[in-house]
Amino acid sequence: MTGGPSFFDVVAAQRAHRAFRGDPVPDELVERVLEAATRAPSAENTQPWVFVVVRDEARRTRIGELTRQAWDGGAREYARGRLAPGFFDDVERGATGGVADAPVLVVVGGDTARCPTVTLAASVLPAVQNLLLAAGALGLGSALTTLPIVAGDELRAAVGFPAHVRPVAVVPLGWPARPLGPPRRRPFAESTHRDRYGTPW
Repeated sequence: MTGGPSFFDVVAAQRAHRAFRGDPVPDELVERVLEAATRAPSAENTQPWVFVVVRDEARRTRIGELTRQAWDGGAREYARGRLAPGFFDDVERGATGGVADAPVLVVVGGDTARCPTVTLAASVLPAVQNLLLAAGALGLGSALTTLPIVAGDELRAAVGFPAHVRPVAVVPLGWPARPLGPPRRRPFAESTHRDRYGTPW
């Protein structure tokens, strides 16, 4: 396939989108991002990811309520002193409505019957990253959100996960309400060491 952005362009532009237009996202595009998600690696190739694509408004509203409850229940105060004011405001807007306003919420779970609990997150989160990158390549906005999983049993009930499927993340998916600039990242060399910790790259 030609004409789309390069992989490195997509990676360099990846941002968390927390505000979305109301336009629907066709199933074809949702299927493409999910197909990309399932190409991720997992421990022993267990592929323990489970996806529930939520379009139903009442169910999205319920997930939004769980997100807001987690924010009001302590996450706001935890974040207030840690995030820059503008970033904090953006996160708060997402937590109190923006995420739930996305036309699609992908609730990602991990199947503990397929994968040991100790490697579950490491086996599911690469699929989430693939999903996020694929969404960006298609011009969709997305974000990795974990606030709703604080209410694990309630989130599980909202989407019908059985007891052996553990909620791992919620990914809002939709057309961005506005373009976002490039992400701010530290240069890789600040986090990279040569041969042993403490030896600069």
